[in-house]
Amino acid sequence: MAKPDPALLNPARFPFSCSIETRYRDLDSNMHLNNGVLASLLEEGRVRFHRVSAFGNVSAVPGLSSMVVSAQIDYLGQSHFPEPLEIHVALSRIGSTSYELSQLVMQDDAVVAFALITMVFVKDGRPFAISDDVRADAQPWLLRA
Repeated sequence: MAKPDPALLNPARFPFSCSIETRYRDLDSNMHLNNGVLASLLEEGRVRFHRVSAFGNVSAVPGLSSMVVSAQIDYLGQSHFPEPLEIHVALSRIGSTSYELSQLVMQDDAVVAFALITMVFVKDGRPFAISDDVRADAQPWLLRA
C-alpha cells in the first residue's frame, strides 16, 4: 500500500485537533501503543470532531445517525506512553449521502498515523441525503489547501 501524500501530513491543513492522553495499559509487548488501541483513539478523535462540527447536529433529524463504512489506517511511526497524541481531523470529501474524514495522528511533533474514514448518514437503515444546510455549515471543517 502506498504511503499517503506528504501534503496530507501537515497538521496546519486540519481545522480541528484534540489532545488525547495515552494509557499504560495501551502498550503492547514492544512497549509502544498497540495498533488496535490507535484505531480506538482515532474513533475518539472523530467523536470529538463530530461534537463541534456541522455533523455533530445529526440528532436534529429524528432517527438520523452516521456510521463508518470504510477505514484505511496507515501506521507511519511508533507512539509511546505517557505522551499524549494530537489527533487532527478534517472533512476531505462530501458526497450525496457519504463524507470522508482525513485524520492525522502526531506525538511529540512526529507523525504516527494517517487515516481516511468514509462515513454515511443513515436513517431507517438506509443512506440519507446530506442537506444543503449541512454542506454549507461544513465548509469551515474542510481540509485546507
